[in-house]
Amino acid sequence: MSTMTLYVDRNSILHNTHPLTKLLYVMVSIAITYIIPEVTFVFTVAMITLILLILGKVFRKIVPILGLSIILIISIIIVQGFFHPENQTELFSLGFLTFYQEGLSYAALLTLRVMNMVMSFGILILTTRHDELVEALIKKGLSPKIGYVLLSVLQLIPQMRATMGKITDAQRSRGMETEGNLLVRMKAFFPLIGPVVLNSLNVTRERAIALEVRGFNANRQRSFLNVSKEYRYQKLVQILLWTALIAAIVWRIVTWGS
Repeated sequence: MSTMTLYVDRNSILHNTHPLTKLLYVMVSIAITYIIPEVTFVFTVAMITLILLILGKVFRKIVPILGLSIILIISIIIVQGFFHPENQTELFSLGFLTFYQEGLSYAALLTLRVMNMVMSFGILILTTRHDELVEALIKKGLSPKIGYVLLSVLQLIPQMRATMGKITDAQRSRGMETEGNLLVRMKAFFPLIGPVVLNSLNVTRERAIALEVRGFNANRQRSFLNVSKEYRYQKLVQILLWTALIAAIVWRIVTWGS
């Protein structure tokens, strides 16, 4: 995998899916969990997303990101279970904290939404080459300038991670302590983060110069480096996704009216 992307090179059904189809799945899978606020339904959507990650052979890559969400999930459970305004049915107590059924049910709904959101974006980011995604959007009419900004955002984290690794190795070779207890890590933080920020600013300037040299602001018709691929069944999948979104909206309208 390139250090400039989070893309994981695999041979799977998701890797052979059109980037815009995966982007549509992200939008629909997140939207319908808010349109239909039922724990069972949101759980089903999250399980479908999980299965897609497994089919895409990238589930292991999303586990650390889900792990980072644990703190948020725990805070949701505590706050909603204890402070939710509709709390009435007491379930159990932990010391001075009393948890209620209504709050924990809502916490479960929020937790499933968060997990589904993270996994959905994982499907897009981990199984799609960033340049192919941006190129597909530009071919659909997206401004090349916005496309460049989007591509830069997608590359920001892996780029800074790679730069951080290089600077850390360089500082270690000079005798700096970068591992150990919390105090040691805090002392090493500023000597490490300073060069990372300065390097990022320098890279941004170099990119701007390179883009100008290559005629980025030219008003002529653009050509594309990558040849458009043929993706089977993409129209059918997109129709199914739009149908699912419309069906969810109709269900919500009917439910409100009843």
